[in-house]
Order: sequence, then structure tokens, then C-alpha cells
Amino acid sequence: MTIKQLSIFIENKGGTLINVLDILSKGGIQIIASTVADTQDYGIYRVLCDRPTQAFLMLREAGINVQLSDVIALSIDDEPGRAAQAISTLSKEGVSILYMYSFLWQGKGVLILRTNPAEKAQEVITIHKMSFLTEIDFA
Repeated sequence: MTIKQLSIFIENKGGTLINVLDILSKGGIQIIASTVADTQDYGIYRVLCDRPTQAFLMLREAGINVQLSDVIALSIDDEPGRAAQAISTLSKEGVSILYMYSFLWQGKGVLILRTNPAEKAQEVITIHKMSFLTEIDFA
């Protein structure tokens, strides 16, 4: 029910993001979605890609500070209010959203969620028959 996401820690200085992108490009890694959250000193570049484990190893080998973590990819209809409905369902069941980003994939909305507690979120998704994506869907 979860997929792997890269969390890449990059300094807030020129050239650091392009260095990461160059490494992934040279390795033939296809980025599916990404987001940057920044602080004064560094940014967290979160990436979904077609081969997360390979990307993780390549970045580590290049000396990049990267983590591989599990996130949930909910698939929702691309209609107004569907994201609110999904988040409301999770929230009513006691699941907190630590962070979220979204994108469109093959005509559907996709919500990438890091939740707490993660196990409870998976239980709620199953009970409410919510649709989710796996890494196979992005391969």
C-alpha cells in the first residue's frame, strides 16, 4: 500500500539542485513528481521516481544526503472536493497528515501522504475502500 519516496537534503546554494538532477538524469531515472520544502539553510527535495532504490544508491554514492521512506499514494477522481473528502475521512479516523503533495497521473489525482500513525492510515484506506497506487503503477 506504500511507495518509496526519496528525501534529499540539499544546501540552499547555487548548483546543489542541478547536481542532484544531473545524477538522476545520467542514471536514467524518471522523476514522476517532486516538491521542495526549504528552510534558511537547506531544502528537502522530495521525489517520486520510477526506480527509487537505484536512485537512492546513486545519490548516496555521490555523497548526497538522502533517505528512502514510505508514503501513501491515494488515487482520487480528478474532481473538485475529492482531495478534501479523502483527507476528511482520514482525519475523522484519527490520522494526522504530516505532509502532502499532489499531482495528476493518467487522468486521476494522486495525493502523496506522510501520515501518523501510518498503520492507522492504511487501515482506514482499506476499511473505506479508498483507491491507492503502488510502485508497480509508476514503473
